[in-house]
Amino acid sequence: MKIVTTAAIGAACLAGAAWAADTAAPAWESDARDALARLVETRRLIAQEKQDWRLGREVLQDRVKVLEREVASVQEKIAQATNETADVDTKLAETRAQQEQAAAAAEAMRKDVVALEGRARALLARAPDPVKERLKPLSQRLPDNSADTKISLPERFQNAIGILNELGKANGEIVRAMEFRDLDGKPTQVEAVYVGLAQAYYVSAKGDAGVGRPGANGWEWKRANDLAARVTEIIQILQNKASARFVPLPVTVP
Repeated sequence: MKIVTTAAIGAACLAGAAWAADTAAPAWESDARDALARLVETRRLIAQEKQDWRLGREVLQDRVKVLEREVASVQEKIAQATNETADVDTKLAETRAQQEQAAAAAEAMRKDVVALEGRARALLARAPDPVKERLKPLSQRLPDNSADTKISLPERFQNAIGILNELGKANGEIVRAMEFRDLDGKPTQVEAVYVGLAQAYYVSAKGDAGVGRPGANGWEWKRANDLAARVTEIIQILQNKASARFVPLPVTVP
């Protein structure tokens, strides 16, 4: 097989140029020109394809880089979200633990305030009428049912402790009060002297006297007319009508 190169074709074209001017070109020359033209076009197409491939590769590489950055960003966000989720779970667990502790503390406080309110009611029942009257603004705030009330725990604590504090103060005081006693079947006005929350004395204008102590159903009174002079003397001292001095009176110790 005879192989015709591009150089040979070119030389043949030049050698036959003058002769071609006078006579018609032979068939092989026409075929050579067609082959050369196809070769040139083929090379042009190959060069164009290479250029297009290089441009396409650069575009693809740029897109790959963009995608890689996007993937890295998404992975970073996923990692961050995972960490945040773990933090949220930890905080939720801590919050649940705190809520459980708060609920337990609230239940303990509720039991304590129920006990305080019960103690306050019991002492109020044994308190003298003047002390009860003085504590009425506080005692009226005690819930009717300690187990079922809408009053807040802090308010209940404050109220119960306030009552107990006032009762503690009253237990160290001497209180005078004008009251009525049933003497000889009729109500008689007397002046009573309460010594704290455990002992009291009274005397009437006619010299009737008695001693009182708190009982299960309120204060219980007994006649003791022999104490009239001494109770009157104490009242005069309290009114600054007599000099302060020791006045002996009987005291019943339970």
